Formats: sequence, structure tokens, C-alpha cells
Amino acid sequence: MKKYVVLLLSLALLASCSQGVDSKKQGDVVAKIDSEVITTKDVEQEVTALPEFAREFFKGQEGMTKLVDEIVKKELLYVEAKKRGLDKDEDFQKKFEEIKKNALITSLLEKEMKTLPQVTDKEIKDYYDAHKDEFVQPTSVRLSQIVVKSEDDAKKVYERLQKGEPFNKLAAEVSIDKTSAKASGDLGMFKRGEMNQDLEKVAFRLKKNQISMPVPLKDGIHILVATDIKGTALDFDKVKGGLSQQLMAKKQQDGLEQFIEGLKKKYKVEINKDNFAKIKLGGAEPAVPTKPAAAEQAPDKAPVKAPEPEKK
Repeated sequence: MKKYVVLLLSLALLASCSQGVDSKKQGDVVAKIDSEVITTKDVEQEVTALPEFAREFFKGQEGMTKLVDEIVKKELLYVEAKKRGLDKDEDFQKKFEEIKKNALITSLLEKEMKTLPQVTDKEIKDYYDAHKDEFVQPTSVRLSQIVVKSEDDAKKVYERLQKGEPFNKLAAEVSIDKTSAKASGDLGMFKRGEMNQDLEKVAFRLKKNQISMPVPLKDGIHILVATDIKGTALDFDKVKGGLSQQLMAKKQQDGLEQFIEGLKKKYKVEINKDNFAKIKLGGAEPAVPTKPAAAEQAPDKAPVKAPEPEKK
């Protein structure tokens, strides 16, 4: 545990090195390394940067001694790096500029996010009332499946689903599981413990009409859809906290997209697609400019919603 805490502290101290040595030092001197000074204020800043639980390990005289020792180690490394002129190194300057760029972007986004209105209790309740089927503790689920041989086949199926082809039609046409294919993919209703554990973990997380990501098993790659869910509705008070975070995240995402769209209008943006083919990915040959298939993008998007089954 002690080694873990020391490692955790070391990482935290390295991450907070931007607080570093300042020409306008505040507080009383705790330690000196050549011309570099560590003050009580520096130690307090380092403690603030630590996770709350880790601070407990550095209380008392012994703990404070260990903490100061870790800070001294960091300053020794800092002094040696400067002495070697690493701060003038071209690679370091590039890395530093990238860190500064990311820090500025983070600061900008944090300020923009603070301007967004908070999610209201009414918004949370309205969403809950309009989407009660999303807040069910499932006890059983009715599933349909499509089983294919390879990842490439699974991508092709996803592409067709995204274009609007009915799940049941595709199951009957392409699924290599002939039994379920004859029933247009329908497997029937399952309770917990009644199916393969790998499939169950996926199935009981699905919402109604939500299509799963591919599940590789010995007999092939399974794609599931929950066509019906039975269970107990969760009380509003139990889901309010998580739902509030979910809606706020959505509001922030929408706000960020609007902000960036505004920046596109504010600044001139030019993109030369003709030069895409000259870009080398990881030292590989230049990429061939092709339009990515929708199925290849599926893992980065929200799960696909299954179209309503065709009426027979």
C-alpha cells in the first residue's frame, strides 16, 4: 500500500509540475535545492493536487517528511533537466507547445461549459415521464439474433441495418443459425440464467429495439436486438441523479457543437481532401482516399435502433 501511495503521489506531483518554481515565492522556506526554494505554500499546492484519500497518508510529522521528500525529488529532477538544457531541446519545445495547446483548449471548454444553463428538475421529470420504458429493471427479455461468420460480415449487416433494412428480414436472409433464421431471428423470451452468459451480459443491458454490438462466440458472431422487455419500473427518485448527469452531458455536447459551429463561421476553414492520400498513418503507406462504410463507424456511434418489424 505504501509503495502504491508513493507511486500515486509521484504521478500527481509530476502532473502538477506546472505549479513549479515561481519567482514570487509565498510562504516560509521548507527546503532548498541550489537556488530553487520550496515553501509551505508549494507543499500546500501539492497536497491540494492529490486525491483526498491519499492526503491521509501524509498527515503528521512522519507523513509530512515523506511528502516533502517526494517534492524534493521532483525539484532535483527539474534542476538537473534545466542544467542539461533539456528545456531548450527542440523535441521538448514541441511537446511543451502541444501540452500548452491542450491546456488552453481545456480552459476554453471549461469556461464555455460554465455558461450553459443547468438541467432543471422539470426537464429531468419530463424526460423520465416520456421515456419510462428506458427505466425498467429487466427480469426477462425477448431477443432476435443474426449470426454471421466474420467481422466483415457483421460490418456489412450493420451497414444494411443503418440503411433501414428490417432486422427480421436480414436475419431470415443472412443468419447462419438456421433455426432462428426460420423464425426471422426470433429466439423467444429469456429470464436471467437461461442463456449463454456472454449473450446474457449484453442482452440485459439493451433497451427496447436497441441492437447490440457484435458478440463473438464459438459458433459465430452474434448480433442481438431486444424486441420486448419485461420488468419492474424504477422509481423516479432512484434514477434522478444519473438521469440529471445524462441530460447535462447531452446539453454540454449540444452546446459544444453549437460553439464549434460558431467558430467555423468566425474563422476561415479550408480543407484540401486531395492531399489526404499523402498522409502516412503510423509509418504505413499513404492512406487511400475512400469513403468509410457506415458499418465501420458503428462502434463509435450510439447503438443502432432496430427498424420496426415488417408486418406479415
